[in-house]
Amino acid sequence: MIERIDVGARMSKIVKHNGIAYLCGQVGNPEDDVAEQTRECLRRVEVLLDKAGTSNEKLLQVTIWLADMQDFAEMNAVWDDWVPEGHAPARACGEAKLARTELKVEIIVTAGY
Repeated sequence: MIERIDVGARMSKIVKHNGIAYLCGQVGNPEDDVAEQTRECLRRVEVLLDKAGTSNEKLLQVTIWLADMQDFAEMNAVWDDWVPEGHAPARACGEAKLARTELKVEIIVTAGY
């Protein structure tokens, strides 16, 4: 069975299937620096994880897109504080042109539930 949560015209915020929750990409506030955008992304991820009936202790895979890889260390400082010790997911991080030029980070999460 597939369950879709917060379904819109283009996407669902969450899709649950076979014990896995797939979250849509999350971004922060465009006017903020990369650290604050990362914090906001992760706050939004937490809301979706909670709606999906899971948490950041059940992360399976995370993809992080940065507008500029020079922000890697600053983003990681926030990330490292957010991921519970012993619960680090498989993760990839790359540089990409994001939907708006002011956006510095986008985080895409898959988690068990």
